[in-house]
Formats: sequence, C-alpha cells, structure tokens
Amino acid sequence: MFTESAAFYDAIYSFKDYAAEAAQIAALVRASCPHARSILDVACGTGEHARHLVASHGFEVDGLDLDAGLLRVARDKHPSGQFFLADMSDFTLPKRYDVVLCLFSSIGYLVTLDRIERALACFRRHLRPDGVLLVEPWLPPGSLDEGRVTRQTGTHDGGMVERVTRYEIDGRISRLVFEYRIETADGTRHATEIHELGLFTAEEMAAAFEGAGFRAEFDSHGLIGRGLWRARSAA
Repeated sequence: MFTESAAFYDAIYSFKDYAAEAAQIAALVRASCPHARSILDVACGTGEHARHLVASHGFEVDGLDLDAGLLRVARDKHPSGQFFLADMSDFTLPKRYDVVLCLFSSIGYLVTLDRIERALACFRRHLRPDGVLLVEPWLPPGSLDEGRVTRQTGTHDGGMVERVTRYEIDGRISRLVFEYRIETADGTRHATEIHELGLFTAEEMAAAFEGAGFRAEFDSHGLIGRGLWRARSAA
C-alpha cells in the first residue's frame, strides 16, 4: 500500500501527536485491564505508537502489518519487539496478548464488512480471555466530500516531501489518491499511490463486533475525532 512512501511516512505524518495518543491508549488500557503488559499493534505502520507505549508507558509491544517497507522502519525503531508481515484478516501468531490495537483507521483498508468481521475474529483469537481490543474506525458514509483535496509536507534526509491527497467516493468505498513530490539532493521525483477504505456506519461496525464474538462500546470522539471501539470477548 505504502510502496512509494514507506521511507518518508513519518515525515508526512509529522503533524500526528503519537506521544499524546499513546498516553490516551495507556490510560484506557489501564482502566480496562489494569494488569495488562503485552500489546499487539495490528497495522502498526512504522511503529510510532509501539515506540511510545514501550518507552513512556512500560508495555511490551509487538506489531503486525501488511507492508514490508513500513515494518523495516518499525523494526529499526523498536528492536525489542517482534514485527510480523501478515494480513490483519488472516494471521496466526505464537502467543496471545493482553491488548490488541488497530489504530489510525487501518481497519477501513479491509473494504468489506465480511473481511472486517474475519479480522475481528482473528483479533479475538489472539487476545487473552480477559483482554481488551481497541479499534479506531475509518469514517462513516456521507462524511467525506467528493473532490476534497488536502496537502501535507515534511522533511526527510535533508529534502522535502509533499503529498497532495484527492478524495473520491464510489458507493461505500472511499478512494484516496496520494500524489507525492519528493525533493532530494539528486533531484525531484513524483509518485502516486491509491488507497481504498470502506465506509461503514457505527451500527454496521457494532454488528461486525457482535458477529466476531465481542461485546463492544463506541466512543464517538476517540483519539482524534474518528471514534474508538473498545471491546471484550463475549464468551
């Protein structure tokens, strides 16, 4: 997915306050599961949440992602953790965790409710019986403006990176067209990525949690205004 941008992902997302988000996550985890130590960060990206949860809050964090480039960055940042290359809707790891996270709307990349329910069932299999799941959803239908354009810039290896995002809507799929301009000492290059995320209502997500065997609660604001699901096994 981030085939063109893994190396400078952190530069593009430098506006994101990972330290503050990790503090919120740590507080939620301690309130929900006071003895929790181990965390699996699904769709961990470059490992920024993992890094802060380990360094500032004392958790043991492993990660999982579908993008090998992002995982290379994560392993460099957080060498004490284990990082797995896998699809979040179909993976088997050798241990269970006190907490499973799926943040920054990564669940939307599954596109369909069927795959979301399969992923949630997979998360449940990797939770300890008294563990907690935290999922940050993507946006619901009707919340994105067709044709909206946003721009982010950052610095990487002494150069400048700019990403222009154009939003397209195709029924229940949101399509994010990322156009990059990367300036380095060797010159300027351009690259494009197209990301597709499914648009689901809170009611549809609630049904997916129930179908996967969870009791789930929804905080409509969450970490950054997109909401946050907190769930436990219903068994």
